Amino acid sequence: MSLRQRAAAVGAATALAAGLLGATPHDAAAAPSTLMISAYLEGSSNNKALELYNPTARAIDLTGHRIEMFLNGASSAGLTVTLSGTVAPGGYHHVVHASADAQLLALAEATNGSGWYNGDDAVVLRSGTTVVDSLGQVGHDPGTEWGSELLGTGDGTLVRSACVVDADPTDAFDPTAQWTGKGLDAFSALGTFTCDGSTQPTDPPEPQEPAIVPIGTVQGTGDRAAYAGRDVTVEGVVTGDFQSGGFDGFFVQDAGDRDSATSDAVFVYRGGVAVSPGDRVRVAGRVSEYRNQTQLSPTSVEVLGSGGPVTPLDLTLPLVSPERHEGMLVRFPDELTIIEYYNFDRYGEIVYGTSRQHTPTAVVEPGPAAQSLLSVNLANRLVVDDGRTDQNPSPAIHPNGKAFTRDNYFRGGDGVSGITGVLSYVFNAWKVQPTQGATHVPANPRPDVPEVGGDLTVASMNVLNYFTTLRSDDPEARGADTVEEFERQQAKIVAALAAMDADVVGLMEIENNGTAVENLVTALNAHLGADTYRAVNTGVVGSDAIIQALIYKRSTVQPVGDWAALDYGDDLNRPTLLQTFKQVRGPEKVNVAVNHLKSKGSSCAGVGDPDTVDGSGNCNGTRLAAAERMIEWLASDPTGVGEARTLVIGDLNSYDHEAPIDAFVEAGYTDLEKQFGGEGAYSYVFDGMIGYLDYALANESLAGFVSGSAAWHINADESDLFDYDTTYKGAAEADLWAADPYRSSDHDPVLVGLTLTEPNSGRFGGRPDWGGPQR
Repeated sequence: MSLRQRAAAVGAATALAAGLLGATPHDAAAAPSTLMISAYLEGSSNNKALELYNPTARAIDLTGHRIEMFLNGASSAGLTVTLSGTVAPGGYHHVVHASADAQLLALAEATNGSGWYNGDDAVVLRSGTTVVDSLGQVGHDPGTEWGSELLGTGDGTLVRSACVVDADPTDAFDPTAQWTGKGLDAFSALGTFTCDGSTQPTDPPEPQEPAIVPIGTVQGTGDRAAYAGRDVTVEGVVTGDFQSGGFDGFFVQDAGDRDSATSDAVFVYRGGVAVSPGDRVRVAGRVSEYRNQTQLSPTSVEVLGSGGPVTPLDLTLPLVSPERHEGMLVRFPDELTIIEYYNFDRYGEIVYGTSRQHTPTAVVEPGPAAQSLLSVNLANRLVVDDGRTDQNPSPAIHPNGKAFTRDNYFRGGDGVSGITGVLSYVFNAWKVQPTQGATHVPANPRPDVPEVGGDLTVASMNVLNYFTTLRSDDPEARGADTVEEFERQQAKIVAALAAMDADVVGLMEIENNGTAVENLVTALNAHLGADTYRAVNTGVVGSDAIIQALIYKRSTVQPVGDWAALDYGDDLNRPTLLQTFKQVRGPEKVNVAVNHLKSKGSSCAGVGDPDTVDGSGNCNGTRLAAAERMIEWLASDPTGVGEARTLVIGDLNSYDHEAPIDAFVEAGYTDLEKQFGGEGAYSYVFDGMIGYLDYALANESLAGFVSGSAAWHINADESDLFDYDTTYKGAAEADLWAADPYRSSDHDPVLVGLTLTEPNSGRFGGRPDWGGPQR
């Protein structure tokens, strides 16, 4: 027999070795020849009682007897109650908590007011050192109780159903083997048990069909399962099988209890079970919460046949009280927009919104408006996982359910409709684990190089830590780990630069070693032709690991005057690099200043510039001070050429409603991204929100000569599965790389068209429709 159906005879107890855990179970149950625990009461408040019964034909002296209570799975008694008196033949001795109800105390032969057992604590009856009887399992904490519902040791009354005892307090305990449930505070059940100690007990009855508990009852209406810690049996249909890939389990959903406040599904934590979606199963096991998701750890899983498909529950964003849908099969019939894919390569996750979301300070002022928009953004998003917890999954799965490839890919801003799967709570977030592919709507195709007009093009491009020093040679390096990665990185950057065909290019995040920019120009010229581009030769500038650089097409422009650099006198902002360029075909000149101000990613609290939580992020004051100083410096003719027309480009690490950009606008500069792209312009995605950190700012002298400006969306909208880095990629994912511009960096390059010989009407880079932030 299993579990506790093998009981030990009290008549053999005197032969057991002395000591708490020295008892040995017997092969067959026998009629008790001494005292036994005949009833157990664990009721409301302090209503707790144990009933001892004398099944023999002689009086039993309680001298030397004691009750020991083992609390919370302990192996030593937390409370010992010493007994006294005599129990007559066929008589009872009730030990009751001293603070129990008067009705229960009226039955007591003995009381004790200490801290008694709860439903998960074991009880042992001893005579001297000999275990006479027991209830529960010493050394084991079942969570909340042994058994469940009426036949459970929590919040109920149990009466012995057989004339047997259990002299091994360490074996597994199942109340259904020897006990009958009477309900909460069933005081009248005390004194009802009788048995003849001379009569052998009959075999336990044949097991009955288990009581099926509705999953909604198991889940309850709270954040935690109502039946946590209990053993239950449920029936339902398998909706999602995720036994491989790390989840090690599957989801089961029943027909429902018509209560919209309770979930009708549960995760079954067991791998290697032969089930498939659509199977109707019966699962018995213990309910628990694992990282705030309800799960059932089964002792048995039985396939009952085909249950047919479960109709998914249609949901929309924002999710309202998602706990009530935990584990259920859901569908989002509306078309959602892909807004974030940063974790797609590492964890297979994609974030969706009702539309593209904007970084708050890219569209509204810092402060309450930005905080409000952030709250709206976070509420209107959905994380869709890939049904795996494995890192760097291969193959990566496209939203349509097929492998992500060079031909089957998505971009930020694309639409997806009909997302279907189970709603799970994993790693502190609600996520859909897909059970089928969705419909992909490619709404944001890869664009051609934007047309910005004019007869002179200036561009800026963040080259994402282009280092000729490999990390395998120097751990402090920031770029490629190996020669292979470096060649992959360089090929993509060259492809982007060649396609833009700009006359002047400002570069950010290039190694400050005096040679990296020359190395890049050499590679670019190998692609385009000898001496097509040259670099402004600055050597090492400042002390930061990365610098800005300027390269130019020698057939169209040439530098005039000396290059100049503005050192901000700190280790926060990298020096601004300025050079004046003259068109080869004429005398027209323009000053180009390339920048990379302090990032938002690290704190400036040490210099008195903390994050003020208004949406501007870390170091806003540091960037503002740099902007003000740069404006003043640029007006002083640093190159000594006497040219007033100035274009500020580069990564200012500020969104356009933040103070550093306000300073430029107040000084008469025109934000060309906003002028030609509107409030919806972007060059970067952070935490699922778009905006631009990469600028083209024309001073008053230059603004009228600008023909157009636009970001080329080759990076921000692309998955980094396409980039050069092989660190977190399997072989198939590493092979997604191609020597093309796409995901050559994480920022989009920005292009500006100029006609320096005459003012322009600004007809290129036209403003797109933009409906404003979500409200």
